[in-house]
Amino acid sequence: MGFIRNQEEKLAAKFLRWQYEKQKLPLPAEADLMLQTARIVDEAHRIARERGGNLFEIMKELVSDFLKKK
Repeated sequence: MGFIRNQEEKLAAKFLRWQYEKQKLPLPAEADLMLQTARIVDEAHRIARERGGNLFEIMKELVSDFLKKK
């Protein structure tokens, strides 16, 4: 995994943890959390390629949407 991708996943994981705490939801196991962040980053990259936009803003939207579905 490249340096930038690694940083994107770390950022997504921090934001995801914060959202779980903010919504008073239990944190999943670390392995599950990392799978979720990988999916979020992949999806953010796909959306950014299709319509452009700020990758961080797209990740924030995806995290919020992800937790609303739970």
